[in-house]
Amino acid sequence: MSDAAQPTAAEVRAAAEAVKTALDRHLAAVERRSGEDDPAVYEAFNQLAAAAEVYDELLYDRYDEVTPFEIPGTDDSLPPYAGPEEPNAVSVLIRRDYAVAEPQRLLAQAQRVEAAEYDDGPGTDADAAGTIHGALGILFGEFEPDEIASRHKEFGLEEGDSTLWVTAADEPAEPGEWLETPFEAVDPQRVVCRFDVSAVFDDEDTDDTEEADELEELDLDEDEDLEPLDAER
Repeated sequence: MSDAAQPTAAEVRAAAEAVKTALDRHLAAVERRSGEDDPAVYEAFNQLAAAAEVYDELLYDRYDEVTPFEIPGTDDSLPPYAGPEEPNAVSVLIRRDYAVAEPQRLLAQAQRVEAAEYDDGPGTDADAAGTIHGALGILFGEFEPDEIASRHKEFGLEEGDSTLWVTAADEPAEPGEWLETPFEAVDPQRVVCRFDVSAVFDDEDTDDTEEADELEELDLDEDEDLEPLDAER
């Protein structure tokens, strides 16, 4: 890059200030979040990621330095956005995976819901709560998905990976237009943003922690080797 095209020191400083502001906003959103999938937290996350990326680029262009920041995300797996500049509608696609960790707890919860629905004893669906698939149908029919997510342990479920995609559209869909195939024909180029939650990210943090612990143990071992020498002196 030529000197004429390089960002100024003031531009780099302004980008650094933008990162600080985005950090404060992100922390404030996290402190005020209303649930696991609070959109305000996702928005603050995106703003922080964008500010950090701009700062990193300007810092490199001006000073040939980089930052240690690495914000997890999957933007690289998506093609460039090619949707409408000003979307008139959006679709939110959510996938959450669960393992049935405690079947008996799941069945018991479904049976409580079913019993509460009938004043004069079980109705025609009395056997539904006696099977896993029937119990799942009862619970997901009774509770909103966000409530299931926040109370999954109460229902005997264990969280797996989850993802949320926001896609843009030129016009709202007609009533019933996509109900038969709701998850087909998703255009990756119309994905405005996506947010992933996975144990993979936790594993990466664990690996870093284990590596740090190993280095600390190595330092302790080296110190122990030195102690007899100090004692002889």
